Amino acid sequence: MFLLILFAVAIYLLVRVFQERGMLPDRPARPRRPGPRRIVAPDDDEDFLRDLDRKRREPEDPETT
Repeated sequence: MFLLILFAVAIYLLVRVFQERGMLPDRPARPRRPGPRRIVAPDDDEDFLRDLDRKRREPEDPETT
């Protein structure tokens, strides 16, 4: 068991030395995907809310026929 741990540490150190000297390429960075788009609800829209307030304060006259 000790020999296995010693072997693993030796391989790790060897790889690190190769990476520092540029003998092994670093892992390429994965391209970042854009995050999910934020869904905008009607109650987030200032114009929509302003229009609702206006309609509440000044209700339209019902059509009389």
